[in-house]
Amino acid sequence: MTRRIVLAAALALASAPLYATTYTLQPNYTQGVFRWNHLGFSSPAAQFGQAEGTLEFDSKNPTQSTVKVAIPLTSLSTSVPELDEHLRSADFFDVAKFPTVTFTSTKVERGNGPEKLRVTGELTMHGATKPVTLDVAVTKVGINPRLNVPCVGFEATTKLKRSDFNLGKFVPLVSDEIQVHISSEVAEAKGYAEYLKAEDAAEKAAAAAAKKD
Repeated sequence: MTRRIVLAAALALASAPLYATTYTLQPNYTQGVFRWNHLGFSSPAAQFGQAEGTLEFDSKNPTQSTVKVAIPLTSLSTSVPELDEHLRSADFFDVAKFPTVTFTSTKVERGNGPEKLRVTGELTMHGATKPVTLDVAVTKVGINPRLNVPCVGFEATTKLKRSDFNLGKFVPLVSDEIQVHISSEVAEAKGYAEYLKAEDAAEKAAAAAAKKD
């Protein structure tokens, strides 16, 4: 009887859904925009990109997902050079001292609607760490025809208070609250690594061939 129970348990485990797949963020397809109110007259925006990180995700059981992301603030851009310089200075992000923003999830819940999630985690920025919740929409799960590997797309939004992260200069003339929108595409880690390796080899071969010519 004991052997039958053990065998049944083994078969149940064998037929259970696979564990979450490990994905890698594609830096060129992970971008964010944050927007604030300036003196009540306008709502300027800045963009950041080239984020790196990993995601453990199972579309059948998304609440067991985890994500860890690092965003280099050197990518920060408003298309206004003087404003870029000011935002990177010690008045705001102090990029020389705090070059990276990180987010590590602590909980994933179902959101309001199909393919919607609420991802809570610890956001570290400008020397401060605070809990933040992202409203996330899963936009697509499937094979990326360019990479020929499984990929997942996400759109995420949240609101932050600058003052929570020691970035409250000029509040309230410049709004304390900022709106954040993030778009990300992740690729299955092993397949993506193989794709990048093959791409790098092809580039080196092309460069070597060009030198011979």
